[in-house]
Amino acid sequence: MYLTGPASGPPCVSPAGIVRPLLGLGDALAAATRRLGTEVKVDAVGLAARRAAFAGFGRNGSGSAGGFAQMVRARDGWVVLNLPRPSDTEALPALVGAATPAGDWGEIERRIAAMTAADAVQQGSELGLAVAAVGATPAPRRPWSVRREVPARPLRRRAPVVIDLTSLWAGPLAGGLLAEAGCRVLKVESSSRPDGARRGPAGFFQLLNHRKEQLSLDLPTPGAIGRLRELIAGADLVLEASRPRVMQQWGISPEDCVTAGTVWVSITGHGRSGQHGNRVAFGDDAAASGGLVVAGDPPMFVGDAIADPIAGLAAASIAAHLLADARPALVDVSLASAAAWVAAHGGAAIERPVVRDGDGWQVRLVEGPVIVRPPTAPTMDNT
Repeated sequence: MYLTGPASGPPCVSPAGIVRPLLGLGDALAAATRRLGTEVKVDAVGLAARRAAFAGFGRNGSGSAGGFAQMVRARDGWVVLNLPRPSDTEALPALVGAATPAGDWGEIERRIAAMTAADAVQQGSELGLAVAAVGATPAPRRPWSVRREVPARPLRRRAPVVIDLTSLWAGPLAGGLLAEAGCRVLKVESSSRPDGARRGPAGFFQLLNHRKEQLSLDLPTPGAIGRLRELIAGADLVLEASRPRVMQQWGISPEDCVTAGTVWVSITGHGRSGQHGNRVAFGDDAAASGGLVVAGDPPMFVGDAIADPIAGLAAASIAAHLLADARPALVDVSLASAAAWVAAHGGAAIERPVVRDGDGWQVRLVEGPVIVRPPTAPTMDNT
């Protein structure tokens, strides 16, 4: 709630609906890691606010907590325009058809209002921008999909070896949870393009990665790709979050790796295949695509990049289950689909009075008032 609602107004009670599916993902993770030998119990709701706790974010209404994403009205609906990288602002003129300053949201909104949501998404995707139409992603039956599966076979060793090729939040969270479950997790980064989370709060990066071994490779040079192939060949599981074309360019086939006995969990923005296979997505726009927003005119963001922790929990859960079953498979965890799954399982909207409590706010429940508190950052001894 602290992260959801207008910046200068009361927090929204609406996010209460997502608590049950988040707790369900936490229970699934605990059950899966128990089978691996070390049960991992998490505060699933607290995980969803971890980055905001380290960064000091608050709610920002129709703008994201992190400040890079904004709800914008298209001709036939709402879209999210997310611009976290310098290259994104450079591509804006091509999207809106004019040399528009990144901070001139009035002009950006005027031009996008003349486009359909589908056209804005299509053109933005072609430019490598994270643009999404609110509610465009249908809810799946599960927060992951199994694309390929082969018969079970024994693990190569007692402590599963995981190669973590991911960055930012969802993938590193999954890798960190698997490390907590007793897996040996090797975080592999490109020396020329290290994990973007290193540019954010140091405590948050440490929280996600402090249990992992770390290796920097000079990707995509041939020697580094060769070393990466060797590492993958010796792994029980690969966590990967690049667009599918990256592995194709490097001559690495997830399908072949699964056939050889490796579990491959791919965290994508909008799925590995089809017309959206190579779309860029981040947690805020993906959550909005999944319909995980507070409805309104304009809609408001729920939490901070919440599709990331949802997808990270889902990826860790299915990965641990597959490792426990010694069942090689290619799994796709889409940020947008995972958010849509939570939105669909969150139940009816919840409304309760929210009133001032000194400088803060409290919710009036039947059993008494509850203070709306800011998220807190855990210590390394309490993760």
